[in-house]
Amino acid sequence: MSWIETVQYFAGYTNGEPLSALLERKSQFGYSFKAKSDFLTSQIPEFGWKRIWYNLLRSNATAYMIIDPLGGKMDEISESEIPFPYRNGSLYNIQYLVAWVDGDQSVVNTYLDWIRGFYEFMTPYVSKNPRAAYLNYRDLDLGTSLNGDLSYFERTRWGKRYFKDNFRKLALVKLEVDPKNFFRSEQSVPPLNLY
Repeated sequence: MSWIETVQYFAGYTNGEPLSALLERKSQFGYSFKAKSDFLTSQIPEFGWKRIWYNLLRSNATAYMIIDPLGGKMDEISESEIPFPYRNGSLYNIQYLVAWVDGDQSVVNTYLDWIRGFYEFMTPYVSKNPRAAYLNYRDLDLGTSLNGDLSYFERTRWGKRYFKDNFRKLALVKLEVDPKNFFRSEQSVPPLNLY
């Protein structure tokens, strides 16, 4: 299976649909979700876990907290060596996810409010300066640039959270390979022109 076929498969297209079906950007599952992420750099104490479980279980939402361990061999790679900086010193990556069956805007707002509140609740337990985020769990709550109209400095709001000091290096590379910022998304790395 090619990479693009795996994308198609995980998007729910399993009945031989053409690859162009991905361009529709429509969920095949009948539900929506919102995800946010954090990194842990110190252990959460037992009373903290009790508060976390209480908050997860009291929700009427289908809520998940997925914890991926880091460390080990990853600790040996300098954070400046590759774009992903959260290696040495990061214990876990956490993804918070809430899912709901598609409904009207009040239903959507209920679930969005819940996950944003849970994310704020987690503040004392997670990384700081910056509060880190994992790029593959892209979170548009951190900021967006829909038209590519924000400067490099405005984009550091989310860029530093995803890449720390590597954001600047990535923006310099972007200047070399895509100076007109043709390849962009809501949170893409912009070209950094120093002159």
